[in-house]
Amino acid sequence: MGSAVRIAMVAGEASGDLLASHLIAALKTHLPDAVFYGIGGPKMQAQGFDSWWPMEKLSVMGYWDALKHYREIAGIRRQLRNRLLDLKPDIFIGVDAPDFNLGLETNLKAAGVRTIHYVSPSIWAWRGGRVKKIAKAVNRVLALFPMEPALYEKERVPVTYVGHPLADIIPLQTNKQAVREKLSLPRDYPIFAMLPGSRQGELAMMAETFVETAKIIRERHLPNAMFVVPLATRETRLQFELAIYNQQAGDVPFRLLFGHAQDALGAADVSLVASGTATLEAALIKRPMVITYKIAKFSYWLMKRMAYLPYVGLPNVLAGRFVVPEILQDEATPENLAEALVKLYEDKENAEAVEEAFTDIHLQLRQNTADKAAHAVIECLN
Repeated sequence: MGSAVRIAMVAGEASGDLLASHLIAALKTHLPDAVFYGIGGPKMQAQGFDSWWPMEKLSVMGYWDALKHYREIAGIRRQLRNRLLDLKPDIFIGVDAPDFNLGLETNLKAAGVRTIHYVSPSIWAWRGGRVKKIAKAVNRVLALFPMEPALYEKERVPVTYVGHPLADIIPLQTNKQAVREKLSLPRDYPIFAMLPGSRQGELAMMAETFVETAKIIRERHLPNAMFVVPLATRETRLQFELAIYNQQAGDVPFRLLFGHAQDALGAADVSLVASGTATLEAALIKRPMVITYKIAKFSYWLMKRMAYLPYVGLPNVLAGRFVVPEILQDEATPENLAEALVKLYEDKENAEAVEEAFTDIHLQLRQNTADKAAHAVIECLN
């Protein structure tokens, strides 16, 4: 192999930025001279990655949002493709963002650039026909979840199961009292973590529902309940503060945190989590939760039509059964959510069963992911 290996990557959102930054760090131990470029976020850039566009340009939510930004995103993809076809990197790694990356990978692979897709698109959830498209786009898929490799092997797509990095990072046990102390929260009050999402589109859909749910829990069920809300950005924090104001919930004890989702989940008895990576974090911290979300009606109808699993939340998908309740779309009223959360809070026996089920998942996913992924990339390079 020549001196400097050139590795192009594209990550589209915060979870991909985290994954890719760990992978870059692991690759650098094997390939100290490698150069990394493409589109990535702050964590990748901290590892020396050269991002040609801001990652935020690619973070859209649902079909409707994607349609609105279609021209700008298509323009970025066209320029990026031309630049990469020109540079011919040694390998291209698309990190998640399948709607952006798979088309790009197909073009690059056809031109002789080796391609890896890191994070199997959720073919297990919907769009089963995707596997054929993926086969055309990539030389290898790096899969985070144990039920995925079989789906690819059936279609003869090379696949490596690498586990999930969060399972490496999050300890097998999180001490609730220690985290409460760290956040200076009372030892024995009922505490609920609320994770309304990391994108502005998600908060537009969920923030007022979450605030109203907290109000109902305080007024009708647990007068001393407290609510810890980790928010990823200044904008989403502002959106949540606005929802508190609009719902006249100024007297509800919300603790808003910047980031620190794992602390919020660790301090809580029960969590309310908008579907997504956060549900996996909550599962690895092993507390009961209610999974919820609302998306545009049309997007939901489409998803319902294409889904072939009865559950949407990752923890339930991984367990192969409903370990925790999912309350979605029109069912996700503040009344229903409050009732489900209080029921979980009161059911200590169920909390133990949840912890057991999620410990099994944690052990399955703990695979030293970054290192496994780096080895797969190097194998592909050779």
